[in-house]
Amino acid sequence: MILPDAMTGIQNIYKAMHKGGVPASTLELVHLRASQINGCSACVDSGVRAAKKNGETDERLFQVVAWRESDLFTDAERAALTLTEAATRLADKPDAVTDEIWDEVADHFDEQQLAAIILMISLTNLFNRINTTIREPAGATWG
Repeated sequence: MILPDAMTGIQNIYKAMHKGGVPASTLELVHLRASQINGCSACVDSGVRAAKKNGETDERLFQVVAWRESDLFTDAERAALTLTEAATRLADKPDAVTDEIWDEVADHFDEQQLAAIILMISLTNLFNRINTTIREPAGATWG
């Protein structure tokens, strides 16, 4: 909000991302999982709200944090969540996004969709870092 030109650029990225052909519900799951990993309460809160607007159920949202043990997610969603975790935890290992992870996600999404998912992961990580740095509270509204 302090640098309006930055928000204009981010809004354009969001527009492009949402034209990438990935279901909005999948993008919201990606956003929520990255935000959980990064401990960004503001983004977790906003992510849950956005996911519910896109038809997500409480049951699925409660299980995102433990999606590997849940049978509520499709193979495509699992691939997107695997990529989300790897790309968010880059510092955990030198080759975080392995060929195996990439091949699995590429089996479910075309090039344009992959670009949209990567943009969502990247923007979420950007917002997580901003919000945790400035200690943005959960439930904050941006206008």
